[in-house]
Amino acid sequence: MSQEKTPEEHRQTARNIILRQLSAAPKSRHQLTQKLVEREIPEDVIEEVLDRFEEVELIDDASFAEMLVRSRHRSKGLARRALSMELKQRGIADHQAEAALEQVTDEDEWTTAHELVSKKLSRASIPSSSDPAERKQRDRMVRRLVGMLSRKGYPSGLAFSVVTDAMNAADLDHLDE
Repeated sequence: MSQEKTPEEHRQTARNIILRQLSAAPKSRHQLTQKLVEREIPEDVIEEVLDRFEEVELIDDASFAEMLVRSRHRSKGLARRALSMELKQRGIADHQAEAALEQVTDEDEWTTAHELVSKKLSRASIPSSSDPAERKQRDRMVRRLVGMLSRKGYPSGLAFSVVTDAMNAADLDHLDE
């Protein structure tokens, strides 16, 4: 016969779960709430313990959002749209997400998209745009590069612009050789 835990035992269990989760990686309040709900911690205990962790600044959704935006934009090359979706999935409030996303400017997005495309093009042989037989290959390459940028959250207009610029620059480089 299992014995019901006291509120203090639930609080201690909740604190242990939160500390374990935070020691692995930063988490939002929403993510921690989900973990505690999975472990069947009572709702009032969850709120109380999470409020205390926020008071002592071990949980800070605004800082978490800023860190996530910075790191995911830098490491994965994600655009604001994809970053916004990630923040929403992690339960970050809209006003905190908007503030964190302000770190990434239009220029940052263009530069990052251009770097991603240039990196891919540096490893590929670029078909000539003048040869009709190679034109099909070139179009396929453009579609793949635009698709890659789209999956990273870049708007299609920006993606086509960046890919076109990079392909044209690559054509000029080949002419110089």
